[in-house]
Amino acid sequence: MNEQSRFFDFLYFQQKHFPQSDMLSAKENGRWTSYSTQTVIDSVNQLSAGLLKLGLSGNNMNVEQQDKIAIISKNRPEWLMLDLACQQIGVLLCPIYPTTGVRELEFIFNDAEIKYVFISGNEILERVNSIKDKTPALINIFSFDENLECIFWKNLLQEISSENIAEAEKLRNTIQPHHCATIIYTSGTTGYPKGVMLSHSNLVTNVINAVATFPFSPMPKAKALSFLPLNHIFERIASYIYIYNGISIYYAESMESIGENLKEIKPVIFTTVPRLLEKVFEKIMDKGAELKGIKRKLFFWAVSLGERY
Repeated sequence: MNEQSRFFDFLYFQQKHFPQSDMLSAKENGRWTSYSTQTVIDSVNQLSAGLLKLGLSGNNMNVEQQDKIAIISKNRPEWLMLDLACQQIGVLLCPIYPTTGVRELEFIFNDAEIKYVFISGNEILERVNSIKDKTPALINIFSFDENLECIFWKNLLQEISSENIAEAEKLRNTIQPHHCATIIYTSGTTGYPKGVMLSHSNLVTNVINAVATFPFSPMPKAKALSFLPLNHIFERIASYIYIYNGISIYYAESMESIGENLKEIKPVIFTTVPRLLEKVFEKIMDKGAELKGIKRKLFFWAVSLGERY
C-alpha cells in the first residue's frame, strides 16, 4: 500500500516528514489556541477508540452496514479530528450544513440511519432535538461546546486504555483505498438531498492531483486561513492539501472577521469563491465612493491603474 492511499494517511505523512507545532489553530476565549501534529494524532486515536467503545462498527465494509455519524458544526479543529477518527475505523462521517432546515435534517438522518451526531451551538442542538422522535436510528447527541444540554465530546476521550487504542490501530490497518470514506449530501435544491459516497481513493486522488496541478509544495511554517464551510468537499480537500504540504490551518472566527483574522495570522494561502471576492470589492468601492476631493481622485486613479494591469 502506498504511503498515501487512505485519506487519513496524510496525517501520518505530516507527522513523519514535517510535524507542526500549530497544525490546527482556532480562537478560544479570544486567543489563538494551537494543536500540534502529535496532539492531533493523540486526540484522533483516542476519539477512534471512544467511538469503538460506543459500539460503532466499521468492520463490514459494505456501505449499507457501515455505521454513520453526522457532523453539524462551524469550522474548528475538532471538525477534522472527528473526520480522521471516523475514517480510520471505517465509520462514515456525513457532514451537514449548519443552516440545513429541520425537514432536510430529518430526511438525511433517516436516509443515512445516523446513529450519533456532533454539533456546535444551541440553535443546532434545538433543531436536532426537534427531530429526535422522528429519527429512530439516532442514539445520542455530542457537542463540541461545553455547557450545552447534551454530552460534551471530550467525555469520549476519558478512560481510554492502551488496549482500546490498539484495537483502533488494528482496525486502521484493515482500511483499504476502495472503502467508502464519507457520504456527502447534496443541497436538496432539486428535491430531497442525495447521498454521494466517496471512497478513500476518490479523495486521495483529488489531493494528489491538485498538488501536482497547482504550485503547492511542502511549506512548513506557512499558514492557511480556513473560512469556507468544511462540510463542502472543496474546503475539506483543501484542508488535506494543507496537511500534506505541512501548511498550518487557522480557522476564521466568522465570515465577518476574515479581514481581521488575515491581519492577525498573515496566511500565505486561503481558498475562496467568487461571490466572497465580489463582496470584498463592493465594500472597498463603497468606501472609496464616500471619499472627497483629492482622496477620491487618488482612489479611483488607483482602481483604474489596477484594472489596466
